[in-house]
Amino acid sequence: MIKTGEFNSLTIVRKADFGYFLDAKTGRTDDDVLLPNSNTLGRELNIGDEVEAFIYRDSKDRPVATLKKPLAQVYEVAYLKVVSTTPLGAFADIGLDRDVFIPMKEQKYTLNEGDSYLLYLYVDKTGRIAATTEVDRAMSTESEYKVGDEVTGIVYGFQTNGSVMVGVDGKYRGVILKNEFFTDMKPGYEVKLRVKKIYEDGKLGLTPRGRAVEERTQLEEEILKYLTKHGGEMPYNDKSSPEDIRKVFNQSKNYFKNALGGLMKKGLINQDESGTKLKNQ
Repeated sequence: MIKTGEFNSLTIVRKADFGYFLDAKTGRTDDDVLLPNSNTLGRELNIGDEVEAFIYRDSKDRPVATLKKPLAQVYEVAYLKVVSTTPLGAFADIGLDRDVFIPMKEQKYTLNEGDSYLLYLYVDKTGRIAATTEVDRAMSTESEYKVGDEVTGIVYGFQTNGSVMVGVDGKYRGVILKNEFFTDMKPGYEVKLRVKKIYEDGKLGLTPRGRAVEERTQLEEEILKYLTKHGGEMPYNDKSSPEDIRKVFNQSKNYFKNALGGLMKKGLINQDESGTKLKNQ
């Protein structure tokens, strides 16, 4: 039986001006699948040849074959670009002449035209290839990453506690705890991360932060730049609210206090009730 959304080993049984017909293995010629000339990759084919053909449905809902390799097959997760949206759903490019439909009921969040998202492909009740933003079920926890490794992840959702759900390499389950990030995170965002912890179930605990010493040095530099740009003073000190620190410096108050302490030890700044100043200002 032919499997839609996957590669099938099929034999060419007939040739026409517009393409080739592949044996659907049903014993009936009217079930043979068309391989259009435009989908042969320019290969010279003959009756009796066996080809590895990807099967999908055309605009008239007929099965059609291609030798082109799509960006993903069904039952896989892929990072795909949304090419259009409608009141009924959205369409994502999978590298073929027909885009994949993402029904509105399969969108856990709003999809924007031109943006890319992690999507899980499946065959719907009508036999067509479709996609969903519900990818967590397809994520693996069997990566070979270790604590300290640098990885690339794609945001695909949020837990009820505000932690970010991330697909590392688009296939391994990861999480960024709420207290580990201080910038905007949205589904589809691709972020550079570091493995901070590996949970008992294999899930990767991730952080966008650098190592503590490196991050403090970077924050010290940012504070000095901010002071220089603002006439050598600012209204922020180690008593400022966490909200203000996050808004201005995209950091936690604890990291900010440590950086201020480092600058004071170096004799570069002074603090008082009004804020912080560069020395000799």
